[in-house]
Amino acid sequence: MPVRLVMAGADLGAQGPVRAKICGLTTPADVEAAASAGAAYGGFVFFARSPRHLSISAARELAVLAPVGLAKVALTVDADDAQLDAILSSVPIDILQLHGKETPDRVSQIRARYGLPVMKAVGVADAADVVALDLYSAVSDMLLVDAKAPKDAALPGGNGLAFDWRLIAGRRWTRPWMLAGGLTAANVAEAIHLTGARQVDVSSGVESTPGKKDADMIAEFVRATVAA
Repeated sequence: MPVRLVMAGADLGAQGPVRAKICGLTTPADVEAAASAGAAYGGFVFFARSPRHLSISAARELAVLAPVGLAKVALTVDADDAQLDAILSSVPIDILQLHGKETPDRVSQIRARYGLPVMKAVGVADAADVVALDLYSAVSDMLLVDAKAPKDAALPGGNGLAFDWRLIAGRRWTRPWMLAGGLTAANVAEAIHLTGARQVDVSSGVESTPGKKDADMIAEFVRATVAA
């Protein structure tokens, strides 16, 4: 219930500051930095090719450190039921983030099987991609509007790339949504003002090197988000 209330209160009509998600937490210090900065969500990545990838045991150790108020998000990429079963049987997770090519039917199956809020990432590069957001809003609890990864990219997200925010300016969906893709403390206010986002996601934009979070950058990003 607490997570659903957070999500329901994060739609475009919500009052109060914009919420931030810090994705790709890999150390206890990262969890502490995200919580201390006032982030609403902390993301744990389960994707072997990512520099932010966590084993299930490592993710559990971090998840139990997360205080109340920092919703724990598990990012998976085209995971099958066996992988999801393994994660969720060991790691206390609040939200599932599906960041692969999961179909609307697959999203519905996962949502029904696990009874957790599901956030579906949708990559955007041009106007044609925006149509998919309408399809996924019907089957997910939240949308993550991200920059579409280049065709030769090793990762589906966390590439530090932005998309043309004007593509979604003024758009509204039936579900809460979160903006991602190339966000930093320097540009997040502009992104919020242009798109109307009430939630934002950052990963590489708060790292000193790929996969290494910087506590000062996290704090600066959340401050810029809240002040926008």
